[in-house]
Amino acid sequence: MKIVVTGAHGQLGRDMVETLLERGHEAIGLGRHELDICDQAACQAAMRELRPDAVIHCAAYTAVDRAETDADAPYAVNAWGTRNMAAAAAAVGAKVVYVSTDYVFDGTSLQPYVEYDLTNPRSVYGKSKLAGEQLLQTLCSRYFIVRTSWVFGRHGANFVKTMLKLGAEKDQLKVVNDQIGSPTYTIDLASFIVDLVETERYGIYHASNAGSCSWFEFAQAIFAESGQQVEVLPCTTEEFPRPAPRPRYSVMEHMAIRTNGFVDLRPWREALSDFVSRMDEGSTP
Repeated sequence: MKIVVTGAHGQLGRDMVETLLERGHEAIGLGRHELDICDQAACQAAMRELRPDAVIHCAAYTAVDRAETDADAPYAVNAWGTRNMAAAAAAVGAKVVYVSTDYVFDGTSLQPYVEYDLTNPRSVYGKSKLAGEQLLQTLCSRYFIVRTSWVFGRHGANFVKTMLKLGAEKDQLKVVNDQIGSPTYTIDLASFIVDLVETERYGIYHASNAGSCSWFEFAQAIFAESGQQVEVLPCTTEEFPRPAPRPRYSVMEHMAIRTNGFVDLRPWREALSDFVSRMDEGSTP
C-alpha cells in the first residue's frame, strides 16, 4: 500500500514511517515543512498528486498547557487541520487513521473507558482533539480513530526521557501518584496501526500497552529498569498545579481490539524494559 504519514518528524511519526517500510509498504512521510495541514488547498493538492491508499494522521498540536491560553492554535491544527486532511483523503478514496488521545475523557470514571463511552474533555487540548474526531467522522466513511495515552519513544520529549535526565541530576524526585493511566511505546503503537490500516475494520480503537499505573509507579519502574538509584516520593496533583486539567483516571479498555480479532499490545512494563535497553539506538531529542 502507498501510505502518507503526517507529522512524520514527530515522536510517533518517525517510528510510524520506519514500521511501514519494514512491513513492505510505500511510506511517504510529510512533516510540517513538507505539508502545512492548516492549508486546505495544500492538503488537496498533495493528496491529488500522491493519491495514497491510506493516510495515517499523526500531526497534532500537543502543548497541553499552552493550549489553555491560546485556544486558536490547537483548534487550527487538531480540528481544522484534521478536517483538511480528512476531506482531501476522502476525495481520492484513501482511508484515514487519526491518532487521538485519552484526554477526550474527563477522567472521573472508576473503571476503564470503552470506545463508545461518552466523551467529556476538560482541557482545551482534549476538546480540540475531540473536534478532530468529530470532523473526521463527518467527512469520511473509511476511518480509524486510535486513542492512545502516555506515549514514549526514541524520538522527541517524553516522560521516560525526562525522568532519566532528572535521575542523572538528582537523587530524590516527587512524582504525582493520583493520576492513573496506561503508558504506550511508540514502536508497539505503530505496529498496531499498521495491522489496523491493512484491514477494513473501521471504527474507534483504544490502543495503549496493556495494564495501568500511576505516574509515580511509572517513574519507579523507569529507574528500576535503568538501574539509576533515585528515591521517588509520591505527591498529589494539587502539589504540582498545571494550567490544563489532567484526567485523574484515563485507563482505556481495549474492547475493539479484542472483538475485531487483533492482537493486543504487550504489557507496559515489558515495553518499557525494551525501550530502556534500546535508548542509545538512534534516539533523538
